[in-house]
This record gives sequence, structure tokens and C-alpha cells, in this order.
Amino acid sequence: MKPEIWSIVLAAGKSTRMQKQKLLLPYQGEPIIRKVANTAMHATNGNVLVVLGSHRDEIREQAGSGELKFCYNPNYESGMLSSVICGFNAVPDDALAVMLFLGDQPQIPVTVPFRIIEAWKSSRKGIVIPTFTGKRGHPVLIETKYKNEIENLDPQTGLRGLMEKFKEDIFEIECEAAEITRDIDTPADYINEINKIK
Repeated sequence: MKPEIWSIVLAAGKSTRMQKQKLLLPYQGEPIIRKVANTAMHATNGNVLVVLGSHRDEIREQAGSGELKFCYNPNYESGMLSSVICGFNAVPDDALAVMLFLGDQPQIPVTVPFRIIEAWKSSRKGIVIPTFTGKRGHPVLIETKYKNEIENLDPQTGLRGLMEKFKEDIFEIECEAAEITRDIDTPADYINEINKIK
């Protein structure tokens, strides 16, 4: 059976606020990027594409499994949308949807992407967004039919522009996981997440 869904892990940022490459920091005994990639691998049966930019060689080396696919975004400094576009262009043409994982969310429970995939199959909507107490988080699932729309979005508004334009094609799935709304941008964020590990 051909894969319907691919995971795209956005791992191209410079980690300016962390003042060091945050995706290489340890989390539960492995680099943050490897933790995220492993969650994505479980969710989409090994169909994972990691978008590289800053520190690309180190991140590629630490991302883990040889099954991972990679693409390099030469425009990574222009913002996250450029990495999303890079990822959409690099997944196979027969992919029906992608799940966008943020590279700095190692705390996402693997149950969350599975719930998103089930919601996509049952809702027949083209965009599925997880929420926690009504607040939207990640990973977000987007059907590849929106590839051209995404390429023409305003970089300043990013994917919010897509969500605003196609509100009727969005399904929100409530998840009992506050982790979906948190990412790691600063040293304080990192310490906070480490302290939450039980």
C-alpha cells in the first residue's frame, strides 16, 4: 500500500534565542531532534522528511535512523514558511497529506499524531489541528492539495493565512496534552520541559 501521510519535521532554524542549537540539546537521553524524529517515525510508519537549514550537518547526524529522508532549505533564514514549502516540495507526489512537526517539541506524546490521523480519516477535512483547552498546537495535518496555496502565502502571516482562507476545511481535535502548545525557544523553556519529565 502506498503511503498516504508523511511527517515533515521542521528543523532548519538558527535557535537565536537559545544562543546554541537547541535541537542538539539532550532530552530524555537523546538529542531533541532525534526524539521528535522518532515520534514522527512511529506516527507515519517511517515516512519522515526532516527539513534542514542552520547546523544542517550536525542535525542530520543526530536525527537518528537511516530511514529518515532529508531536504535542505537554503532560504531558512526567511522564516518557517520557507521550510514548510521546502518540505511539501520534497515529499513524494503520491502523498495525500503531511503532518508538520516542530523540531523543538520533543515532549509531544506519540498518541497525539495518531489521534490527528484518525480525525483526518473520519472528518474528511483537509486540515486537522490539535487543540488543548481550545488553544491550537502542533503537529498540524495538511493535505497536499494545498501545496500551491502554501507556496503563495505571505511569509509574514505564514500558515495562518491558509487557516483563515480555508476555515471550512479545518477540523479541530481536542487532545488532553498541554505539550502540543509548548515549544522550546529559550533556556528557561528548556529547563521548564526538563523539569516536567517524570
